[in-house]
Parts: sequence; C-alpha cells; structure tokens
Amino acid sequence: MEGTIKNLTDKGYGFITVDGEDKDLFFHSNELKDIIFNELKVDDRVSFEKVDSEKGPNAVNVARI
Repeated sequence: MEGTIKNLTDKGYGFITVDGEDKDLFFHSNELKDIIFNELKVDDRVSFEKVDSEKGPNAVNVARI
C-alpha cells in the first residue's frame, strides 16, 4: 500500500493518509524500514503494510518511496 505522511509527533509516531481510503493509518517509529523517524517529513510518500492490532489498524514496514 502507499500513502502520504499526514502528521508526525515528537513522541515517535504519526499518521499516514492512505491512497484511496478515507481513514488515516497510525504508525510507530518502531515500524520504520530503512529510515530514521527524524528524517521523515509531512507530505513524504511512503509504502507500508496494513495490519490489525488490538487498538485498530496500523501501518508496518513503513518506507519512503
């Protein structure tokens, strides 16, 4: 899946606007692949996998494209 970084926090997580979907997807810095959280910027394009967790869907294997 692909999307755009919508929001980043100083606590190590953010949200992705998913292409073709209405709901944004949560991601945590632990789920980044080949990039450091502080290198991400709002509006960066990313690829990721969507998984279900206890708190709802999350993005994992997040990588800049």
